[in-house]
Amino acid sequence: MSGEKTEKPTEQRKKQARSEGQVARTPDLAAWSGMLAASFLVPMSLKSAMERASEVFRRGTEMVDDPDPERALELFQTGLTGAAIAVAPLVCGILLLSLASHASQGGMRPAWKLMKPQFKRLNPVPGIKRSFGPHALWEAAILGTVLYFAVKDLLPQLISAGSMPLNSLLGLIYDAVVRLMRITAGAGLVLAAADYAMSRRRTNKQTYMSKQDIKDEHKKSEGDPHVKGQIRSRQMAMSRQRMMSDLPKADVVMVNPTHVAVALRYDPAKGAPRVIAKGAGAVASKIREKAQELRIPMVQDVPLARTLYKSVDIGQEIPPDLYAAVARVLAFVMTLKARGSAAGLHRAA
Repeated sequence: MSGEKTEKPTEQRKKQARSEGQVARTPDLAAWSGMLAASFLVPMSLKSAMERASEVFRRGTEMVDDPDPERALELFQTGLTGAAIAVAPLVCGILLLSLASHASQGGMRPAWKLMKPQFKRLNPVPGIKRSFGPHALWEAAILGTVLYFAVKDLLPQLISAGSMPLNSLLGLIYDAVVRLMRITAGAGLVLAAADYAMSRRRTNKQTYMSKQDIKDEHKKSEGDPHVKGQIRSRQMAMSRQRMMSDLPKADVVMVNPTHVAVALRYDPAKGAPRVIAKGAGAVASKIREKAQELRIPMVQDVPLARTLYKSVDIGQEIPPDLYAAVARVLAFVMTLKARGSAAGLHRAA
């Protein structure tokens, strides 16, 4: 049936879907990428922060014996600057990684349609279903299994570390936490890739089109033939109306005598004679009637009238190869006007 969506989406349909925010995405990619990046950047930031904090404390103890408000303010500013420098790689790295993850999932195009307020988005039920639905439980089960085996391997090391010095024990716990973060983030990225593949498949299926949809889109892009015909008819009517309004300026109308009519105007200041109106059949009859009414001379010259009608468009000058023939007609008309008998139909001399 033509209503079944069995056809792959066209480029125009894909573009429309992207503009409406209908793009395959998974928020898990940014979350797990950020966690993996944090497992590398947090140690760097902590190390930098500890070094800068040690320097601030050292200088602070020196000021205990010789307090100075200006030095204290300078030390405070140094501490704030050091904290910002220490945290900057972590913040910038996670931000850039988040932007990159979104850009890799269909770009950063804003979907203005999604920004329109819709009351159905206030419904908490879909969010609850996503949080406790089969997909969320499946992910939790896989992550739980990965964490179980990871902790199972680390637990013996932590149990046997009871007799270790405090610094060594803290270092061991720190390494264990970082390792767990990286293992969890790696497993999360694998799940995010699977979720993205499913989301892409689902989105592609939603953008499938029926044969009727493709026909409607083609008709819309190419234009409805009936509408185009009406527009063309309206344009031709306006052109004929404009042409007939210019007819009083004509010096002569060349006729066939009944099938073709071409009106010429000659203004020496504007160059060669121009065709200001022409037509065949019913339009030619209208031109002849109007010329008769306006007492514009009509000259019957079958070859010249046909040539002008076929080779010269309205508003164009006649070609050089017709100069001599048209000049003879204009001279003939001037002679008739001099005699006072220019109106009506005449045969070329």
